[in-house]
Amino acid sequence: MKKLLAIALVLILSFSVFASGSGEAASSSQDSDTIKIALIIENTIDDKGWCQAMHDGITQAMEQLPGKIEYSYAEKMLPVDAGSIARQYVAEGYDLIIAHGAQYKNLILEIAEEYPDVSFAFGTSSEIGPANVFTYMPESEETGYLNGIIAGSLTKANIVGLVGPVDSGDAARYNRGYVLGVQSVNPDAKILVAHTGSFSDYVKSSEVATSQLSSGADVLTGSSQQAIGALRATAESPTALWVGQDLAQLTTPEGKAKCVAASAYNYAAVIVEIVNKLENGIKGGECIPMNFNNGGFIFEYNPELESLVSPETKAAVDEALAGFKASSDGLANWADVDYSTL
Repeated sequence: MKKLLAIALVLILSFSVFASGSGEAASSSQDSDTIKIALIIENTIDDKGWCQAMHDGITQAMEQLPGKIEYSYAEKMLPVDAGSIARQYVAEGYDLIIAHGAQYKNLILEIAEEYPDVSFAFGTSSEIGPANVFTYMPESEETGYLNGIIAGSLTKANIVGLVGPVDSGDAARYNRGYVLGVQSVNPDAKILVAHTGSFSDYVKSSEVATSQLSSGADVLTGSSQQAIGALRATAESPTALWVGQDLAQLTTPEGKAKCVAASAYNYAAVIVEIVNKLENGIKGGECIPMNFNNGGFIFEYNPELESLVSPETKAAVDEALAGFKASSDGLANWADVDYSTL
């Protein structure tokens, strides 16, 4: 009898292990009103940039949808390491697994095929993925344009700098929008553009910014978490200023002293929309845009430095912002910007 019970127990355990690792694993929250969301990021939730913006967006969505979202996150996950934690989240019954960065694309597409009943998301990307994969794309040429208006108006040397991570995705959109914004108010300004080749290399970002400052630039900007290094370098200049791509920069010591204005990605809008789609049976196969029109962006001045911005410049910013809020078309010509002509 004991032998029969032991065999039965082994069979039960074997079946449990198989079920937890199979492609048919389903979310345990499907029978409740709670959506379980897991976030995978390559940096940290307090990086004052890319990763923090998504973390903050999820927590804000939780406030907007009380009791609707259960949330966990995994930090400092390189793509080569993220597969195991993603599969762990699947086994734990998560409904939506977000790998925040285009570097996770191949991983997410592979795992999504294994687990068709679980939803996944990655960005930034304008691609339409499989039926259980959402993508999201910040149309950040809009935020770049606003910052460009301010930079082009504030520069006294008639030279502004731009420290980008890589020339792709939303970073490319932001950079080109910035160029267009500068040119809209100061077509004669020289615009220095350089890329560090990394989203997280603070040291390289600082070196690039220092080079641009040495070349005479007196207003700088940059995107992604690597931009913190460029902001710190700008803070060491007695005269240079900064326009930011994340509101969190306004709260840092360097930002309070140097960042005149900043925009932020409001990922809460993306998360709320995805949650609504999941509740309506849509598991993916869509790209969620982010722009001022749908509340995907926020723009603010630094109250400590706002007086530096002239009424004329504010009027130009307000006019552009009103246009963005009124239409989802954005800046159709951002992709036409050619750095070689600057």
